[in-house]
Amino acid sequence: MSPLSVNITRHTTASAPRPHVLYILDVTDGDRTYAVSKRYSEFAALQKQLGDTFTLPPKRLLVTTFLPSAWADDALIAERKSGLSAYLADLLAHDSPWRSAPALLAFLSVSAAGDIRPFDPEDALPSTLSRNAALTMIGEVQAKAAAPIAAGYYPDWAGYSNPPESLDYSKFDILLFAFATPNASSTLSWDDGATALLKRLVAAARKSGRGTKVVLSIGGWGGSYWFSSAMGSAANRTKLVDAAVGAVEAYGLAGIDIDWEYPNSPGAGNPHSPADAAHLLSFFQQLRAALGAGKIISAAVTLQPWLGADGAPLRDVSAYARVMSFVNIMNYDVSGASATPGANAPLGTAERAVGAWTGAGFPVGKLVLGVPLYGYVSKSRATHLTGDVKEVGDVAGKEVGDGKEVGDEEEKEVNFIAYEHARYRGLNRGAVAVAVVAGDLSAYYGQQVAFREIVAAGALAKRGDGTYGGANGYTEGWDDASDTPFLYDQARTTVVTYDDTYSVADKAAYARRAGMGGCFTWSVDQDDGYALQDVIRKSLGK
Repeated sequence: MSPLSVNITRHTTASAPRPHVLYILDVTDGDRTYAVSKRYSEFAALQKQLGDTFTLPPKRLLVTTFLPSAWADDALIAERKSGLSAYLADLLAHDSPWRSAPALLAFLSVSAAGDIRPFDPEDALPSTLSRNAALTMIGEVQAKAAAPIAAGYYPDWAGYSNPPESLDYSKFDILLFAFATPNASSTLSWDDGATALLKRLVAAARKSGRGTKVVLSIGGWGGSYWFSSAMGSAANRTKLVDAAVGAVEAYGLAGIDIDWEYPNSPGAGNPHSPADAAHLLSFFQQLRAALGAGKIISAAVTLQPWLGADGAPLRDVSAYARVMSFVNIMNYDVSGASATPGANAPLGTAERAVGAWTGAGFPVGKLVLGVPLYGYVSKSRATHLTGDVKEVGDVAGKEVGDGKEVGDEEEKEVNFIAYEHARYRGLNRGAVAVAVVAGDLSAYYGQQVAFREIVAAGALAKRGDGTYGGANGYTEGWDDASDTPFLYDQARTTVVTYDDTYSVADKAAYARRAGMGGCFTWSVDQDDGYALQDVIRKSLGK
């Protein structure tokens, strides 16, 4: 039997028993191609009959005449076409146990095209629903929209330590695959093996049945050199948009994330222009038009809005917000390694960032807070951290060791754009580096260190209650000003600034309390299993 393939690019409407949407399945069976029309509810019935583990597009998210937003209906239909095509592709894959199931073959047969099922409100055109049905659906939409997301960046070197097939997708609503990078041709370049890994990640996420969305992140600290050029003209923007859309279609992605570090700022020594922010807006608008309303468009950003032509943060970013799904605020690398170390990710800078972005017109519900799963190792004899930032309300932090009292240090202005979105690759891309002597972190002096490597080196030990404490000569301190822990061992002249279960819980709780869109982590491969991710999800109320 020739392998079947199905594509859904068209839809129509029918009027009986009430107006509803029909999705047109173009089925190819060897040399024969034919069309079958199906309602969304019929796909749901097929999945129930098969008992498969793949993911259907979500229940109705949009809208009725009681909640006017005509453009959203097209977005829902476009999202369903893409999602239903992907669902059938998963069922028909060569390794799928359901590819020859009688129920699936009957579903795709010509004789099934005229089947009549009882009317299901899920199939209705929005304007035909009753007021009660509409309000019920709107309530479901609002509840879903209010639920914060738990996301994580999955770098293309994570395949060594965290292969896609071994991930627990229940931990993540969104995984951002990092990175593809712009090139001199205003298209995309990839690391060796990255596209194969991305395919595995998308396939494993779908197979999990958890609904985890995979988004492609473009750029990064070391991958932003060509952004200004690629955004700098209409012709180049079109090339980059086409490349991004091509990647979404080729790999079955949920959207695009732009990690430009940074517009109108050199970052890692990149070309830049006063017009960068304006060009970025044009790019986002063109990308939204090309992707449609159903796909994710996000960006990794600093603690303040993009820099305008005058070199100052933009005062109005509402036009960006209208075409973007959310921005990922990189609340980390505020202080790195030094003889007088400070906190990597103070909680107070998150509050400042929310104020800066909302003050410029970006809705708080579209702000996602970044949480680092790494720290810094400093060669230092310090027993407290420097720097001071505003505290955020009442936090659930702890007091351990020589915790620094608020006000001990003169308040310092944070340079919000001087630090990178960390590109940690570890001492060994394939495995955790274990200290030869328990607690020895000297190989990391002046560098980032993954949370899991602090544990593996023996500087941190996991307690029975799931929290962590200093070990092998390290004293654990708590910095009240930043709401973060640190480790110090004066005999080793070593200080480690990092985040633990207490500090990430406080960050996620703040994000939820502030009405933010959720939290993301950099990066999933740096956790000790899912110890920190689990705490973040719990504190977000998930």
